[in-house]
Amino acid sequence: MNPLWLLRMTRWVRRPPSLQRVLLMLAVVGASLALAAVERTVGWPEALTVDGFGPAGRP
Repeated sequence: MNPLWLLRMTRWVRRPPSLQRVLLMLAVVGASLALAAVERTVGWPEALTVDGFGPAGRP
């Protein structure tokens, strides 16, 4: 394990994040999971798909 991670863990133990910071992190993780679930069920929109220009991307 990287020693910097150990220092970061000790900092979190001594000064834990505020409730607002924890709620913000949970909201970001929840939004990411919701977006991944929508993408998995509905699929990726064709308008957002990039057309390749290499040998594999030519029609």
